[in-house]
Amino acid sequence: MSAERTFAKPIMGRASLLTRLRVMAAIAVRMMLHDRLKSLGTLIGVVFATLLANQQGGTFLGLMQKNVMLVSNTRADLWIVPRTLPTLQASAPMSISTLHRARVAPGVAWAEPLAYGVASMKIPGGGTEQLTLVGARLPRGAGGPWNVVRGDVTALREPGAVFFEDSEREKYGGLNLHSQRELNGRTVHAAGFTWGLIPFGPAYAFAEYDTASDLLGLARDQTHFVLVGVDSGARPDAVRDELRRRLPDAQVLTRAEFERKIILYILTQTAIGVSFGTSTLFGLIVGFVIVALTMFSSVIDNLREFGTLKAVGVTNGELAVLLLVQSALFALFGTILGLALVSRMAEGIRSANLAMVLPPWLFAGTFVAMLVMCVLASSLALARVRRIEPGMVFR
Repeated sequence: MSAERTFAKPIMGRASLLTRLRVMAAIAVRMMLHDRLKSLGTLIGVVFATLLANQQGGTFLGLMQKNVMLVSNTRADLWIVPRTLPTLQASAPMSISTLHRARVAPGVAWAEPLAYGVASMKIPGGGTEQLTLVGARLPRGAGGPWNVVRGDVTALREPGAVFFEDSEREKYGGLNLHSQRELNGRTVHAAGFTWGLIPFGPAYAFAEYDTASDLLGLARDQTHFVLVGVDSGARPDAVRDELRRRLPDAQVLTRAEFERKIILYILTQTAIGVSFGTSTLFGLIVGFVIVALTMFSSVIDNLREFGTLKAVGVTNGELAVLLLVQSALFALFGTILGLALVSRMAEGIRSANLAMVLPPWLFAGTFVAMLVMCVLASSLALARVRRIEPGMVFR
């Protein structure tokens, strides 16, 4: 009986693409865990960039919200404002006929006047304080107040009744419920308090429309703004177009359009956009530099390891996958830690004057930005990896 030789089955070709990618991902994680100090430095860079970018972005969004909150909370579908008004501010009044013509337009459910202007309060201890007085017609009260912490809105029916900002009570001379003050030379009393209604300018105060008109010196045949609510079956943009046709001497804006107009004015006519944009960009640049330097340094310290991988057949493309996996992990964990810190910070600094706004889309955008930043940083390290010669491991 002849002896038969048994041979091992030869290896045919390379492993599958999925297997190679899985191996590269595992090596990437092992390298991160092996060089923990550099990994920690990279992570700190991502956390810092996330923290600073979201702190600036959240503060900016909070300021924008402060300046559109009156428009957002009036419950009006449309605003009728003077033709030349660039933003929400005290302006020359319009004829009350604008209100009457709006009320009879098709699709209009209701229309109310709104008084708006700056008033001066005389402080008992001496001096004066400015406030922004808003006058809305009751019982609808479409122009406020909201965020009421003390008092009943129906008390604004009383002569001289005004709602003030609760966080400004000490500034107003220790103001309490029923306290009397002189406002634009007339005696008023505190009927209630709101909280957090402070725009860029003086804090909001609220009165019934007739009271506010008298305090602001507004004539009976005039108003500053007109608020419009549309019928349930009507489209706001269609009613807006009809009102624009009927009121050629005024601007007719939907609530969203007026909010965008205010934000655009702030971004283009003030230094706020440049200031916050520069700070956010600075945070991203610093984070990018930290991540790029630590990842490049990690490659330099592991040249022989990368050379070994090349010597056993690992391609530059597969090494790119290794670095991209590390970038994605740094972006993921750094963003999670940074967002957790900035969320705690937002809770800690919340006040009536400023509240950071951190919407979900900002968190999602942050992760995308950090991922792009880490991938760009890893590309610098990849350029060095491509120049590694496999033969260096034999020297």
